[in-house]
Amino acid sequence: MLAWIFVPFAGGVLAWYAGRWRAVFARWIALVATAVTLALAVLEWTHSGSIHLSGQGPWLADSAWPWIPRFGISFHLAFDGLSLLMVTLTAFLGVVSVLASWREIGERVGFFHFNLLWTIGGAIGVFVALDLCLFFFFWERMLVPMYFLIAIWGHEQRRYAALKFFIFTQGSGLLMLLAILALVFFHQRASGVLTFDYFELLGTPLSQAAAMSTMLGFFIAFAVKLPAIPFHTWLPDAHTQAPTAGSVILAGVLLKTGAYGLLRFVLPLFPEAALRFAPVAMALGAIGIVYGAILAYAQSDLKRLVAYTSVSHLGFVLLGVFAWNAWALQGAVMQMVAHGITTGALFVLVGALQERTHTRDMRLLGGLWASVPRLGALGLFFAIASLGLPGLGNFVGEFLVLLGAFRVSILWTVIAALGLITAVVYALVLVQKTFHGENTRGWRLAECTPRESASLGAMVAIIVWLGLHPQPVIDTARASMNALASLPAAKAQQASLR
Repeated sequence: MLAWIFVPFAGGVLAWYAGRWRAVFARWIALVATAVTLALAVLEWTHSGSIHLSGQGPWLADSAWPWIPRFGISFHLAFDGLSLLMVTLTAFLGVVSVLASWREIGERVGFFHFNLLWTIGGAIGVFVALDLCLFFFFWERMLVPMYFLIAIWGHEQRRYAALKFFIFTQGSGLLMLLAILALVFFHQRASGVLTFDYFELLGTPLSQAAAMSTMLGFFIAFAVKLPAIPFHTWLPDAHTQAPTAGSVILAGVLLKTGAYGLLRFVLPLFPEAALRFAPVAMALGAIGIVYGAILAYAQSDLKRLVAYTSVSHLGFVLLGVFAWNAWALQGAVMQMVAHGITTGALFVLVGALQERTHTRDMRLLGGLWASVPRLGALGLFFAIASLGLPGLGNFVGEFLVLLGAFRVSILWTVIAALGLITAVVYALVLVQKTFHGENTRGWRLAECTPRESASLGAMVAIIVWLGLHPQPVIDTARASMNALASLPAAKAQQASLR
């Protein structure tokens, strides 16, 4: 577990140092570091499969070392099935990101891979930290290198996008820090013990006003990162201006830290307040699904279109989390995994096309299928995966969320289901304007390289596997999601919003 964090951090330092001699050394070190992290996560997942099915509880490993004992702060790491899925997804997309940036990044290559690997290491730390001070440390740790990835290696308006990303995420992070301190002091006043430990803080007695205000501090920080409307405005600019690897990690990993925070902290720490807030959260999720899809349809920038689809798809996650029953929670987790793969693949495709055409404007594209049929076929595949075609991973997640949400609120479920229709429209626009029609600019492009074919082919296989055989992912997260669904507030949820 500690190696999951150490390997990316150490690999980042080595890549930065090696990049001073030759750029290719930095690339290979980064690739090896992410591949080793992925191998360690997959091995742990394989080893833990029997534990999940044996019903021995959600937590698979738990380790803690003293850090700042005077203030009740420890280096406490633990993981369950949810954490394991997120770590595996992060490591896999790390490999994809290194491959995607192999030729795109030509300057300060060592420093680029340092920032990329430290973003990955920080995100993994978020997924396994169970001391709230340590969690906040990793939360901030992953944001700073992402800022540099956008500001240094981004596109035309990179500084504006990076500053906007930093202001939104740091501002909401400071709000979460205040909420963490408030929860810790409330617990100290009730128990006489000063601690930041997650397990100790569970069940802290709070008044209704204190619970709601503290919960909202956590919720806003996670909603900004998810992102949920109206906190989403930083995302399109950050995605559009980031380099391809930055967009892949941003969409596939950093956005998932917001969803993970809702599942790990908001629901268990503040169940009664979360129950009272659930109608608002479900409304934000359902509206975000339709709103994001409409905005995606209206874009002419290919990368911006894909960015807005994240607002739509992750609305299903927010809806599923606060529908708060086993089906909806499992659907939210499946959507987190499938969205990370699908949207990451779309950003890789957009980056490949931009590298060849030097434009993202769909009004200047068109007719590319004849020139790059393999890229066109891959674009079509991930577009229909994104819209939720049955048999592919996104459909499983969205179907389970709608099935669970229907048991709680028919109104928001019907509105959310409209997102399945609007998704067809923006997926059609993406494929038609980019790959079909008349080739007015006379594009003659190079086909997929072996490196691009390997990473995108692996993502195709994963999405098909998730769609046809989702049970391993469902089983991995089952114990954790069942524990959430068994909370008294979760049971009350199913009756309160009918």
